[in-house]
Amino acid sequence: MPRTMVKLSPVDQAILQSHATLLDGLAAYLGAGFEFVLHSLDNLDASVIKIINGHLTGRQAGAPITDLALRMLAQINDSPDRSAMNYFCTNRNGEPLKSTTLVIRGEQGTPIGLLCINFHLNTPLHELLAGFSQAPASAPEVLSENFGTDVNETVVVALVAARKKVAETLAVSSSGYNKAVINLLYEQGIFKLKGAVIRVAQDLGVSRNTVYLHLRAVQDVE
Repeated sequence: MPRTMVKLSPVDQAILQSHATLLDGLAAYLGAGFEFVLHSLDNLDASVIKIINGHLTGRQAGAPITDLALRMLAQINDSPDRSAMNYFCTNRNGEPLKSTTLVIRGEQGTPIGLLCINFHLNTPLHELLAGFSQAPASAPEVLSENFGTDVNETVVVALVAARKKVAETLAVSSSGYNKAVINLLYEQGIFKLKGAVIRVAQDLGVSRNTVYLHLRAVQDVE
């Protein structure tokens, strides 16, 4: 197999960079028991372009691609539909890892990189759970999130919450109530969803033109 596999286009480079950002989010969410590695296939001798918690395998940016990854790439050439491999292995200290390697494809659909996740199976349970618990002094804000099954449900739940907030926290006249609700929904981005204007107009008992009038007013202020 050649030492240089692919030549990255500007779009390919942007795709890899977007995955570099993804690594930061995954590491922040899953914690220190996981190693995250981003490989670029344009230089197999130094394929690791980003790594988080590299102490778990003793690597850093600039490390070469692994022999297993090379075998996986050979299998991908034989089976183009294959995009992931899940397996168990050990690090250089003989400690067990559960690993996943995902193929990153470029603008032409060909492999341009790999995203590898290695979970250190010897991670103490209390360390693993620490990332999912909230210390009272440093607890992040608990946010509400609506996991609607369709657009209508998402709009309705947001609308109910907005009406409740306006009624409980804002001292507005009855004539300003609808405007306040619409402004709040606008701030939340709800009107980017299809059919949101119609659903809000129906619920508030006003015309669509009235909703649009309020939306234009808040946009003009911006």
